[in-house]
Formats: sequence, structure tokens, C-alpha cells
Amino acid sequence: MTEVYLKNMVCPRCIMAVERLLQDEHITYKNVKLGSILWDELPSSTQMEKLIVGLQQLGFEFLEDKNSQIIEKVKVLLINLIQNKSLSESFVLSDEVSKHLNKEYSTISKLFSQVESITLEHYFINLKISKAKELLKYDEMSVSEIAFELGYKNVSHLSSQFKKEVGLSPVAFRLNYQRTKER
Repeated sequence: MTEVYLKNMVCPRCIMAVERLLQDEHITYKNVKLGSILWDELPSSTQMEKLIVGLQQLGFEFLEDKNSQIIEKVKVLLINLIQNKSLSESFVLSDEVSKHLNKEYSTISKLFSQVESITLEHYFINLKISKAKELLKYDEMSVSEIAFELGYKNVSHLSSQFKKEVGLSPVAFRLNYQRTKER
């Protein structure tokens, strides 16, 4: 079995787009998940050339470099944690990343910063704030429920990070979004 890694897969729609491309090109695959395709047998060189072009048109690319693969694994892990609401108040980023990749967190964090030009912690905060913005727009949860959902110890911690990143408090963001939506 061979697993190849893809850059820029961030959501279930990305998986569906890659699966559709593989089906359209009549390329047999075992599984597609965030960040990778699993094959029993690699496609022919002709099929692979078509696949590369198709993936580029969709905004994806193969990752051959080991360091880039590690970074993508980290990103996929963090996206999955946030999307699947797997964060608890006791969640520790360094523990989860180390456990998942079976490597020292300091090594992963340093590599992430070098490749992405942002710290791993700040990347994770950005993901959480993006998810908070999405949940605030839905207007189905209170700010304290959103804070709990995203693993914040309290509402004020979410609010301070949110305001630092967005420039508005979560409540002001929600009100602003509702006003623009009504226009």
C-alpha cells in the first residue's frame, strides 16, 4: 500500500473533489482522506500526469518532501481536532501533536515555524478563531458555548484572543455580521 500526501486539503469538500477527479480519470484508489490518497498500486505514469494537472486545477499538489509531509500531517490533525470538536478544557497542543506524530514537540514546532513562517501555536489559534467566526455567524451557540466547544478555559480567554486577531469582540463580530446580512 502506498500513501501520497497532498497539500491544501482542509475540508470534506476537498476530499469529495479529489475523489471525483480520481473517478473521472478512472484511477483506482483505496481511500482519500484529508491530506492524502491511499493506493494499493500507484497509477500509471499517464494517469499520474493527468492527476497532477487535475489536482493543480483544484488547488492541491503532491508533497514529496518529508518535512512538508510532516507539516501537512500537523495541519490535518489540527483541522480535524477543531472540525470534530475534539477539544476539551484539558487539551494540550504539544501533547496531542507529539503523540500523533510520535516525535518531540520542539522538533515539530521548530520545523513548522521554519516552513510556514508562523508558529504552530499561532496557526492553531488562527484555526480556532476561524471556527469561532463560523460558529458566531450561525448564531446557534452562545459565546460561552463556543469557548467551551473550542477548548478555552473561559469566555474571557476566547474573547481576548478573538479581539487580538479580529479586532472585535466575539459579540461585536456577531452583531456586525448580522447587520451586514440584513442589508
